[in-house]
Amino acid sequence: MHLLAERILLEGLVELGLVTGNVDEMLEKRIGFLFMPHGLGHFIGLDTHDCGGYLSHTPKRNPLPGLKNLRCGRTIELNNVVTIEPGCYFREFLLTGQTPKDFFEFDLSYVNIEKIREYMKEICGVRLEDVVLVTEDGCENLSHDIPRTVDDIEACMAGKDWK
Repeated sequence: MHLLAERILLEGLVELGLVTGNVDEMLEKRIGFLFMPHGLGHFIGLDTHDCGGYLSHTPKRNPLPGLKNLRCGRTIELNNVVTIEPGCYFREFLLTGQTPKDFFEFDLSYVNIEKIREYMKEICGVRLEDVVLVTEDGCENLSHDIPRTVDDIEACMAGKDWK
Protein backbone atom coordinates (compact mmCIF):
# COMPACT_ATOMS: atom_id res chain seq x y z
CA MET A 1 0.00 0.00 0.00
CA HIS A 2 2.90 2.35 0.73
CA LEU A 3 4.30 1.82 -2.75
CA LEU A 4 0.86 2.44 -4.26
CA ALA A 5 0.67 5.73 -2.34
CA GLU A 6 4.12 6.67 -3.66
CA ARG A 7 2.99 5.85 -7.21
CA ILE A 8 -0.08 8.08 -6.89
CA LEU A 9 2.05 10.86 -5.39
CA LEU A 10 4.60 10.65 -8.21
CA GLU A 11 1.86 10.61 -10.86
CA GLY A 12 0.47 13.81 -9.34
CA LEU A 13 3.91 15.41 -9.19
CA VAL A 14 4.41 14.54 -12.87
CA GLU A 15 1.08 16.23 -13.72
CA LEU A 16 2.23 19.35 -11.87
CA GLY A 17 5.63 19.31 -13.59
CA LEU A 18 7.52 18.90 -10.29
CA VAL A 19 9.12 15.67 -11.46
CA THR A 20 9.58 14.33 -14.97
CA GLY A 21 10.16 10.87 -16.32
CA ASN A 22 8.87 7.36 -16.01
CA VAL A 23 7.00 6.71 -12.75
CA ASP A 24 8.08 3.05 -12.64
CA GLU A 25 11.74 4.12 -12.88
CA MET A 26 11.20 6.73 -10.16
CA LEU A 27 9.64 4.11 -7.89
CA GLU A 28 12.58 1.79 -8.46
CA LYS A 29 15.05 4.59 -7.74
CA ARG A 30 13.07 5.59 -4.59
CA ILE A 31 12.31 9.14 -5.79
CA GLY A 32 8.98 9.04 -3.95
CA PHE A 33 10.88 8.96 -0.66
CA LEU A 34 12.19 12.45 -1.38
CA PHE A 35 8.62 13.74 -1.13
CA MET A 36 7.02 11.25 1.30
CA PRO A 37 9.74 10.56 3.88
CA HIS A 38 7.34 8.84 6.27
CA GLY A 39 5.38 5.65 6.05
CA LEU A 40 1.82 5.42 4.83
CA GLY A 41 0.59 4.54 8.30
CA HIS A 42 1.03 2.67 11.54
CA PHE A 43 -0.94 0.82 14.17
CA ILE A 44 -2.85 2.78 16.80
CA GLY A 45 -3.32 1.20 20.19
CA LEU A 46 -1.93 1.73 23.64
CA ASP A 47 0.68 4.07 22.18
CA THR A 48 0.39 6.56 19.32
CA HIS A 49 2.77 4.45 17.25
CA ASP A 50 1.77 1.06 18.58
CA CYS A 51 4.12 -1.88 18.16
CA GLY A 52 3.29 -5.05 16.27
CA GLY A 53 4.00 -3.99 12.71
CA TYR A 54 6.78 -6.57 12.41
CA LEU A 55 6.47 -9.95 14.05
CA SER A 56 8.52 -13.13 13.71
CA HIS A 57 6.07 -14.55 11.14
CA THR A 58 5.74 -11.35 9.04
CA PRO A 59 7.96 -10.16 6.18
CA LYS A 60 11.30 -8.62 7.18
CA ARG A 61 11.98 -4.91 6.76
CA ASN A 62 12.97 -3.76 3.30
CA PRO A 63 16.41 -2.06 3.51
CA LEU A 64 15.71 0.58 0.81
CA PRO A 65 15.28 4.29 1.62
CA GLY A 66 11.76 5.13 2.64
CA LEU A 67 10.93 1.46 3.11
CA LYS A 68 13.35 0.55 5.90
CA ASN A 69 11.54 2.88 8.32
CA LEU A 70 7.99 1.71 7.63
CA ARG A 71 6.20 0.86 10.85
CA CYS A 72 4.22 -2.04 9.44
CA GLY A 73 5.02 -4.89 7.11
CA ARG A 74 2.24 -7.27 7.97
CA THR A 75 -1.21 -8.11 6.72
CA ILE A 76 -3.81 -5.86 8.30
CA GLU A 77 -6.44 -7.96 10.09
CA LEU A 78 -10.01 -7.58 11.29
CA ASN A 79 -10.33 -5.10 14.20
CA ASN A 80 -6.87 -3.59 13.68
CA VAL A 81 -6.82 0.18 14.10
CA VAL A 82 -4.35 1.87 11.77
CA THR A 83 -3.57 5.28 10.37
CA ILE A 84 -3.66 6.22 6.71
CA GLU A 85 -1.47 9.27 6.25
CA PRO A 86 -0.02 9.89 2.82
CA GLY A 87 1.77 13.19 2.52
CA CYS A 88 3.93 15.32 0.30
CA TYR A 89 6.81 17.49 1.49
CA PHE A 90 9.06 19.84 -0.42
CA ARG A 91 12.25 19.45 1.56
CA GLU A 92 14.89 22.16 1.68
CA PHE A 93 17.74 19.98 0.41
CA LEU A 94 15.90 19.57 -2.88
CA LEU A 95 16.60 23.23 -3.63
CA THR A 96 20.34 22.69 -3.49
CA GLY A 97 20.31 19.37 -5.31
CA GLN A 98 22.39 17.97 -2.44
CA THR A 99 20.94 15.07 -0.49
CA PRO A 100 22.18 14.81 3.11
CA LYS A 101 25.23 12.57 3.58
CA ASP A 102 23.33 9.89 5.48
CA PHE A 103 20.91 9.45 2.57
CA PHE A 104 21.03 6.97 -0.23
CA GLU A 105 22.37 8.57 -3.41
CA PHE A 106 19.31 9.78 -5.29
CA ASP A 107 19.07 10.52 -8.99
CA LEU A 108 17.81 14.09 -8.82
CA SER A 109 17.59 14.36 -12.61
CA TYR A 110 13.86 13.56 -12.26
CA VAL A 111 13.29 16.57 -9.99
CA ASN A 112 12.33 20.00 -11.36
CA ILE A 113 14.13 22.15 -8.77
CA GLU A 114 12.87 25.46 -10.18
CA LYS A 115 9.25 24.36 -10.09
CA ILE A 116 9.65 23.05 -6.53
CA ARG A 117 11.18 26.40 -5.55
CA GLU A 118 8.00 28.09 -6.84
CA TYR A 119 5.78 25.78 -4.77
CA MET A 120 7.90 26.25 -1.65
CA LYS A 121 7.03 29.95 -1.66
CA GLU A 122 3.49 28.90 -0.67
CA ILE A 123 3.72 25.46 0.93
CA CYS A 124 6.37 23.16 2.35
CA GLY A 125 4.18 20.11 2.69
CA VAL A 126 0.97 18.50 3.79
CA ARG A 127 -0.08 15.33 5.56
CA LEU A 128 -3.59 14.67 6.82
CA GLU A 129 -4.02 11.56 8.90
CA ASP A 130 -7.06 9.33 9.12
CA VAL A 131 -7.53 6.63 11.72
CA VAL A 132 -9.51 3.60 10.58
CA LEU A 133 -10.88 0.48 12.21
CA VAL A 134 -10.66 -2.56 9.94
CA THR A 135 -14.09 -4.20 9.73
CA GLU A 136 -15.48 -7.27 7.97
CA ASP A 137 -16.83 -5.02 5.19
CA GLY A 138 -13.78 -2.74 4.80
CA CYS A 139 -13.09 -0.04 7.34
CA GLU A 140 -14.73 2.56 9.53
CA ASN A 141 -13.09 5.98 9.40
CA LEU A 142 -12.83 7.04 13.04
CA SER A 143 -11.54 10.49 12.09
CA HIS A 144 -14.23 11.33 9.54
CA ASP A 145 -15.41 14.42 11.39
CA ILE A 146 -12.28 16.57 11.31
CA PRO A 147 -11.45 19.49 9.00
CA ARG A 148 -10.21 18.56 5.52
CA THR A 149 -10.64 21.54 3.24
CA VAL A 150 -8.09 24.36 3.19
CA ASP A 151 -10.70 26.80 4.52
CA ASP A 152 -11.75 24.47 7.35
CA ILE A 153 -8.16 23.71 8.36
CA GLU A 154 -7.21 27.40 8.37
CA ALA A 155 -10.30 28.24 10.44
CA CYS A 156 -9.50 25.46 12.90
CA MET A 157 -5.87 26.60 13.19
CA ALA A 158 -7.11 30.14 13.91
CA GLY A 159 -9.42 28.84 16.65
CA LYS A 160 -12.58 29.60 14.68
CA ASP A 161 -15.63 27.43 14.08
CA TRP A 162 -14.89 25.49 10.92
CA LYS A 163 -18.22 23.81 10.28
